[in-house]
Amino acid sequence: MQKLYLMRHGQTVYNTQHILQGRCDSPLTDEGVAQARRTAAWLRSQEADFSCIAASPLGRAQQTLDIVVAEVPGLSTLPRIASAGLMERDYGRFEGEPVERLGVSPWEPGDATVMRGGETQACARYRIVSTLRGLMDGCTGDALAVSHGSISKLFKTVWEHNARCEQDVYLGNCCVLVFEYDRDSGAFSNIEIANPAS
Repeated sequence: MQKLYLMRHGQTVYNTQHILQGRCDSPLTDEGVAQARRTAAWLRSQEADFSCIAASPLGRAQQTLDIVVAEVPGLSTLPRIASAGLMERDYGRFEGEPVERLGVSPWEPGDATVMRGGETQACARYRIVSTLRGLMDGCTGDALAVSHGSISKLFKTVWEHNARCEQDVYLGNCCVLVFEYDRDSGAFSNIEIANPAS
């Protein structure tokens, strides 16, 4: 069965400063680069049959994928997609501000950002599910997708009823959520959450 390896980007400058990123961006720290390299080593050990790779177009996701591609044999020859559907949730005018100004968890903001131009929960859910289904349907084998923390958690939550692994796991920088994909039903089953960069 096809597998999706959904990876969070490495640690950024804004992560260390507790600034809400969303669609704004900041570069990886030295630790973020090291995290991507540690996760690349873990991916090499998985014996995955990758046939496509994708990432959010935001710099932190692209930089993370650049590092992984350089360190995992065979990835550099695969089609690479920059997909807006993999971008972090849109937090509207809360972006670039200290996380505490949001007033709720940035990991599960619900519709708290809508009043300041952010994305609704329903839109974010539809976006990430349709994007990852489309990615898998376009691949002949396994897929690697580099995305962001909150949108990855939302995707995981959508499929919790199918999960075959512990779900109460922190999604650290460069964590990887491994899903099996049933092409006939369009359903994902979370089979592993790994934090190889920790």
